[in-house]
Amino acid sequence: KSEQVIRFVHVAGTLAFAPNQDTVLNVGLLKIQAGNDASEAGFDCDAHVPDADDVGPRAALEVGTPNDPIPARFTALIRLTYFDGMNKESLPALVSCGGRMDLHGSPMNKTWVRCGATAKKGAAEVTLAEAVTGWKVGDKIILTASKSDRNSGGTFRPAKANRHSQTEERTITNISGTTIILDRPLEFEHAGDGEFRGAVANLCRNVIVESADPKGMRGHTMYHRGSLGAISYAEFRHLGKENVLGRYSIHFHLCGNTMRGSYVLGASIWDSHNRWVTIHGTNYLVVRDCVGYQSVGHGFFLEDGTEILNVLDRNLAVQAYHGKRLPKQVLPFDQNEGAGFWWANSLNTFTNNMTCENDRYGYRYEATPTSQMKLTLPVLQPDGKRQLIDIRTLPFVRCDDNEACCDGLYGFNLGEGVNRVGPDERHPFILRNTKIWETHYAFRVQAPCVLNENMTIHRAVYGVYHPNYDRHVYKNLTIAQTDTEPFNRGHDDLSIQYGGLAVDGMTFVGLRPSSAPMIQLSDDNPTGKAETHIRGLKLVNNAAKRPVIDTGVGPKPTPKTPTSVPIFVHDYFGPGIDAKVVRVKSGDLATDGFNYRKQPPLTGPDVLVAEVKGTPFPKLLDPVDDLPPATVITHVIRQKDGKLLVKGTTSDNGTITKVVVNGQHARPLRPNFAEWQVIVEANGEIAAHAEDEAGNVERTPHRMAVRQ
Repeated sequence: KSEQVIRFVHVAGTLAFAPNQDTVLNVGLLKIQAGNDASEAGFDCDAHVPDADDVGPRAALEVGTPNDPIPARFTALIRLTYFDGMNKESLPALVSCGGRMDLHGSPMNKTWVRCGATAKKGAAEVTLAEAVTGWKVGDKIILTASKSDRNSGGTFRPAKANRHSQTEERTITNISGTTIILDRPLEFEHAGDGEFRGAVANLCRNVIVESADPKGMRGHTMYHRGSLGAISYAEFRHLGKENVLGRYSIHFHLCGNTMRGSYVLGASIWDSHNRWVTIHGTNYLVVRDCVGYQSVGHGFFLEDGTEILNVLDRNLAVQAYHGKRLPKQVLPFDQNEGAGFWWANSLNTFTNNMTCENDRYGYRYEATPTSQMKLTLPVLQPDGKRQLIDIRTLPFVRCDDNEACCDGLYGFNLGEGVNRVGPDERHPFILRNTKIWETHYAFRVQAPCVLNENMTIHRAVYGVYHPNYDRHVYKNLTIAQTDTEPFNRGHDDLSIQYGGLAVDGMTFVGLRPSSAPMIQLSDDNPTGKAETHIRGLKLVNNAAKRPVIDTGVGPKPTPKTPTSVPIFVHDYFGPGIDAKVVRVKSGDLATDGFNYRKQPPLTGPDVLVAEVKGTPFPKLLDPVDDLPPATVITHVIRQKDGKLLVKGTTSDNGTITKVVVNGQHARPLRPNFAEWQVIVEANGEIAAHAEDEAGNVERTPHRMAVRQ
């Protein structure tokens, strides 16, 4: 534990931090790289990438190891310090150039949890929904906002804030069971009852990387291609170089498949001036149980549109701020507006994540072709080869159980800029169990071919907003307590719909008074094939006197097509007797032979309804599972008897039936083998692959050499 400051430490062998005492290293550049080429340059590191079959010892930094983390009673601190004459855009830094960089602090059972009871304004304690281990007196925590003004502009960034944040920082003074005593009373209420609850997150870890001068030259960390190692329960604070490309708090830089097996687990990344975790040109990375708090620009960020088969699971993203476009950034369309999660290639896994108070977006998938850049990019295939593919056509591996609350503009923005290009009917975007609440625009979906199951929108100004309805299927959609437009017409003010929309289970709860209808009918039907079908429509506690269906509010464009987009409400007039609703001026009135009339409150002033029979409910999508699972070995632990305990993660768009490691079947620790483990004999190599219910077998197993 020394306050001495060293300009440059070049690790060509192994540098290990003592696990039995507090340690501090103040350093300008800490570089892990084989050989004697010690210089402050070399950030591309290509000359130092090990051969693919190199299984020998690597240059290594060990601040704890995966199996022997730094014990909780000690701290290990790396403080990145700028020296005069250093390259201000690249230093200070912690960089692995083909070496092994391990940063592992004392584990926690949970890094963030839900509130277990509502914490009132003025309270000096909070109840957690479950007990936590590894949290201690003196730790800094945040309590996320559970209410917002739901306005659409401004920033939460403290130095420039023109929005008032309700996320609060506190220090733990006592812990008893699920009760945490705070160092001072709360200024806001934090919901902890019912379906919509805030979260409590711990920012402190006992392995720390920080900038010595947060107001001056900040540091950054980077893994380059061919590196090894991982991060668990480490804290990254005051890092990231604002407005500098590639200098992020945690950065996996163009690693391809070379770091398969690496992970960022349980990390805390806060007060970052440039991202939390950047995944750039890297596949198979696992980012789980991390807390991101305060970032300039997007937080959890997949950079260039080629990244696939990464897993982002159970992460909390709070306050990613609007930043500037970065110079020479890979994707020219990214405005860096502040999204908790941002990506341009959806063939990844997003599960169990939560966002709160990000300046613009909780989740944003954006892929806009430009004259400078087409979006046909080299993408890894199941056989291990790369193929040029329009990345807009790639669906999710999995997108389940994600939540957005109190974000500044959009909760979930899916497909901005894709120009109506997306996956096909056999491989749609599938979202399950999405929850969006206390935000301005809840769900904006621009892509075609979407299967959206069990979405709940609560207290949003706009519910489903500016949609590109084209082979969209919603199952069990609930919209509650919205102010303005619960279910928007196609492309909002353009009022145009290109394809079919089927909603099977649609519930409106407690809508507030407004002139806007619950469901807006689209005026233009350019393909002549656009229809909307709704089955299982329910209105619950709706005292608001507003029509169920009408044309949109605001601009009312003159229809350019002979027919509007009919809305069929199945079984509205009784079993098998459907309501067909069309625009007053629709050509359907003269051509289909039905008897149209006004019937409030179903119809508003600009639409009419007729009773029809025998209308089939359409099947717009026919999903098929032809994607094999993707497996990552994350931990190999030698047992006393010499055998190996192997742990890992597998992701798939379907149901996984088995994970096989060296011929042994792994035991799932979470549903669908999201985490698994198995004990195998030690024989020099571990190979793991998975199979799914559709018969897809992983063709590129994860192989890992094990030294005897």
